[in-house]
Order: sequence, then C-alpha cells, then structure tokens
Amino acid sequence: MKKHLPNPIHISHISELHRMNTVPLPEHPLVSVVHFNDIAQSPADFSGGLIMDFYMIAIKKDFSGKIRYGQNYYDFDEGVLSFIAPGQVCYEDTSDRPRGGCMLMFHRDFIKGFPLAKTIGGYSFFSYEVNEALYLSAKEEAMIESIFRNIEQEYRLPIDHFSQQVIISHIELLLTYANRYYNRQFITRKLANTDLLTKLEALLDNHFAAPEVNGLPTVKEVAAQLNVSPDYLSDMLRSHTGQNTQQHIHNRLIEKAKEILSTSRLSVAEVAYQLGFEHPQSFHKLFKKKTNYSPLEYRQLFQ
Repeated sequence: MKKHLPNPIHISHISELHRMNTVPLPEHPLVSVVHFNDIAQSPADFSGGLIMDFYMIAIKKDFSGKIRYGQNYYDFDEGVLSFIAPGQVCYEDTSDRPRGGCMLMFHRDFIKGFPLAKTIGGYSFFSYEVNEALYLSAKEEAMIESIFRNIEQEYRLPIDHFSQQVIISHIELLLTYANRYYNRQFITRKLANTDLLTKLEALLDNHFAAPEVNGLPTVKEVAAQLNVSPDYLSDMLRSHTGQNTQQHIHNRLIEKAKEILSTSRLSVAEVAYQLGFEHPQSFHKLFKKKTNYSPLEYRQLFQ
C-alpha cells in the first residue's frame, strides 16, 4: 500500500518556528537569526513539508544529512546558501541537521515600505529548488558569514529608529552577493550545465520531431522534465546564451518553422497547427517578430 505523507505544516509567524525548534522566542516579531547548533531535535513532524509566510535565507555548513525536494533527496557535504520565499513548500529530513551555520528569517511586513519590498521579487533564486542551492567557496562563505554576523549583531541590540533600516541594508547586500555568486556558479559548474543544455536540446528535438505536436512546450513543462525549477533553468540559460527559456523555445520553434516553410507546400495555417499553435495569427505574429518576415514572405525567398 502506498504510504501517504502528512500535509505540509503551515507556519504563519516566526515565533511558531522557534517554538517548533525548541529555541527561545525571537527578539523581534518580524525578524530572527537562529544558529543550527542551538536547535534541539524538533518534536514536530516535518515529513510533509513546511510552508512559511516569511522569507528564510540559510547558510548550512557541515551538513551530513539530506534535504528532500519532491521525491528526491540531495546530499550537502559542503557549505551552501539556500533561499525560501513565503508560500514555498520545503521538505527537510530533520534527523540530521547542519552542525554549523544559521538561518535568517524575516516577514514580508518587515520590509514593507522599503525599496526591497519591490525588488525582492526580482531575485529569482528564491524560487529555485533545494538542490539548486548556492555552493560557496571559502572566500564567498567568509563574506556571507560576515554579513550574517552584522545582521545578528544589529538584531541583538536594543531596537531603535535605525534598527530596521540597518538590517534591511545588510539583507540587500547579502542578496547582491548571492546574485554575483550564483552567476559564478553557472560558469564554474559548466559540465553540469552543459549536460543540462544537452538534455534540453534533445527534449526540444523530440518535441518538434513528433508527427503531431501537441501544443507548444511551456517553460514549466520543460523544466519539470529536466528536474529543475523554471527560474533556475532560465537563469542558467541566460548566463550561457543570453536568452531565457521562453526565448530559447521560441528560437527553436522558429528554426523548425523555417524548415517546414522552405521544404513543404503546407499552408501557413497548417504549419501553425503542426507546430502546436491554436491560432495561425499567433504563429504569424511570432514569426514576423523573430524574422522581420511574414511566413509567406519567408517562403517566397525559396521560390
């Protein structure tokens, strides 16, 4: 009989997570810093996952256990930086926590009214899957830890009119460095990314080679078949090709359309339907945008 996992635990407040992890309540209701070596074995059952109404940024060191995302487990044997956004489901095997590092938690209300409230949505790594965490070099780890220390130092001080602004400034600096280091990781993990690109090309080849294309491939569908998150796939592609996944799919589609238009007598509408478009007008518009020719104008170049 198939084993059914419990539903994810929904945590609305940072203080709730503190209680579940048997650590003292936060010194500020909307922001907190907790060291992993201060967390005792939690009595809560997290096997069904966690959904939190606040952001979490964690640096994990000396982690010998596993973190699960979906049905897969991933080993972390070195220091990593991970990001979780409000509403994201995170699965964690709590039988073996990191022996080093800490986590920063802050509620969306903490940054409300500050520029970060508008810009934080642009940091796509908050929607990466757990296995796409940022692997830090020794120098990068030292820099990130220094920012965490500065945040914690300010967090432990008595609250005044500057406390919130100072902490938010450090969070913005932390996110800026994370952006830099992720771009470095896309380059240094070239072998893994090349393999991912090869799989992407094979997937699109098979899709467009099918006798009848069943709709256009979406970024979400492609990412799911490659076992990566949509944002991670787009960011990796952008770092290598300058284009996101949607643009890459469209370019491959246009190349296939050019092939059909130049080698067959199918009508433009038939070409559109073969490529998975529901409406020929949509195909005409995309082709014109990408090539500066209408489909008929392009076909006439070969007559």
